[in-house]
Amino acid sequence: MIVQSAPDPEEEFAIFNHLESEVRSYARSFPVVFARARGAQLFARDGTAYLDFLMGCSSLNYGHNPPELKAALIDYIAGDGITHGLDLYNEAKESFLREFHETILRPRQLDYVVQFPGPTGANAVEAALKLARKITGRSNIIAFTSGFHGVSLGALSCTGNRYHRAAAGQLLGGVTRLPYDGYLGSAVDTADYLDHLLSDPSSGVDAPAAVIVETVQGEGGLNVAGMAWLRKVAAIAQRNGALLIVDDIQVGVGRTDAFFSFEAAGLRPDIVTMAKSISGYGLPMALVLIDRQLDRWEPGEHNGTFRGNCHAFVTARAALEHFWRTDSLAASVREKGNLLKSRLEQIAQKYDPSRASAKGRGMMRGIDLKSGEIAGQVISTAFQRGLIVETAGPYDEVVKCLPPLVIGEDQLSQGLDILEGAIDSVIGSTVNTAA
Repeated sequence: MIVQSAPDPEEEFAIFNHLESEVRSYARSFPVVFARARGAQLFARDGTAYLDFLMGCSSLNYGHNPPELKAALIDYIAGDGITHGLDLYNEAKESFLREFHETILRPRQLDYVVQFPGPTGANAVEAALKLARKITGRSNIIAFTSGFHGVSLGALSCTGNRYHRAAAGQLLGGVTRLPYDGYLGSAVDTADYLDHLLSDPSSGVDAPAAVIVETVQGEGGLNVAGMAWLRKVAAIAQRNGALLIVDDIQVGVGRTDAFFSFEAAGLRPDIVTMAKSISGYGLPMALVLIDRQLDRWEPGEHNGTFRGNCHAFVTARAALEHFWRTDSLAASVREKGNLLKSRLEQIAQKYDPSRASAKGRGMMRGIDLKSGEIAGQVISTAFQRGLIVETAGPYDEVVKCLPPLVIGEDQLSQGLDILEGAIDSVIGSTVNTAA
């Protein structure tokens, strides 16, 4: 029998190291060449299978290559369907819009019009900010600590992360940053602080065009806003003539069980930004949902060459039809979200709260390991054992689990077993002193 030796890393990654920019990041944490993907798994070139709890940063809520969506896309391509349509009328867009209205908007009594900006979440945020400023005639935007809205300059102005902001190479203005829910501890209601600042003519905070908020801060470290806090922020925005923008780019499309993350709070945002899993297949696509009364755009006033990805329209429509015409997926996400919560809490409770704590919402959960170095060692160890999972938070201290919403409980448990073993091997099996 011939035993093949492991590939030389220098040779394996030679073309990437030679030609790809140093800006690449995820490849550094997961140094293999991937070749195929199916469901909850990625397969390396040598055939090694990895459970994927990264899922394209929640761009693949239905897993890799979901068969119903793949079949719809193959049929469309085989029939010479239009690939690129700018904002021309076409059947792929028509079918998506009809399905989105009938399956998502109308049942929720949401009277939004849909804008297709460029294909990324940052494009959607840029358009939303621009529209809010156009409507109100104001320039100031209220954003929150640990928020992440993208790294193009306008979106970056609303992003809190110092590392990303520093790369801009210029001042990032037009934004007042205020503390997110819980940022100053449970004893301080930061919505009251926001209200006081906007009510005081001497606070130095200009009247805002909009308040932009994530209901769960994904990149910020799985910080969860309370429902009462969200409702209070929405009321404050309305009272001060500001628009409420909910950034649902990572946390939407079922990640918290309902299609929109703000449904549980009973919110009706003025503008909603969406991207990532809206295409259902990992294809580039973004939406800006605008209250019909606020659609003040003039023709062509905001555009982009790739605002008409017809392949994404096809898979997005198929995803809505297959997964969202009934409540079955949302119910399943609630069940698996509770399982994820229970397992992560059990893992965290093995250690002192100063070393580990579970956090998050729905199927967007993780463990705060209080140290970026430790969390980095954990994801490296987990990868060596067959699990891909990332970190988040100001210091990359939170191990963030984003398994596909359709994952089976056996694979979910398998991934959590790997994660538990990785944490145990890195920080030990010390019994929680508080137990």
